Amino acid sequence: MREKLNNGFFFGMIGNILFIAFALVCMVYLHTYSAESVFSEILGAIAYIIEFLGFAMLLFADYLIWSSARDRKLMKIGFLAYILIEALMMVLELNSYRIKAYAPYSLKLAILHTLISAVVCFIFLQLDKENKKYEYLIIACIAIIFVGMFGSIIGIRIYFSIFLNAAAFTVLFGGIRYLTQRGEIEIDCHGDNPRPAEYSSDFFD
Repeated sequence: MREKLNNGFFFGMIGNILFIAFALVCMVYLHTYSAESVFSEILGAIAYIIEFLGFAMLLFADYLIWSSARDRKLMKIGFLAYILIEALMMVLELNSYRIKAYAPYSLKLAILHTLISAVVCFIFLQLDKENKKYEYLIIACIAIIFVGMFGSIIGIRIYFSIFLNAAAFTVLFGGIRYLTQRGEIEIDCHGDNPRPAEYSSDFFD
């Protein structure tokens, strides 16, 4: 089960790296878009392929984490919500020229996107909430996420926020793998002897 959990963090890291690649392709696509350009069509196809692969990797990662880690339902549900929200934002950003109601420079949208992502990142603290090194990792990742919000303040599209979100979660999953491989973080899995009431629903109390 521990190998399964570690694989979950690995695929989560790869999925977010693909989301970083999506944001970069999206930046080029949106700055060079032409309705009749073959180059734009190719870039659009590449963006959709990267998005699909990243989405698939993260869903697989969520399945591995859900089926291996004991309890922590809030974290698991939050991660699934993050995956769905990021996928929706990517579809909207890529199709921003076709969707009139979508506001790619909206500060309100950026703030909402940032707050949701920061909360999801925070609830990953459930993995080992007494570990100081892990707390610092979470704080650093949340800081990266909040930098993404300031992109909208200075007039950068929402893909900047998507890029930094993905970067933060890449650092998070990479950091978790690093700490677990060094034995500096304990994550109880299905099949382990349970530790009483450590991960109850009173987490935020």
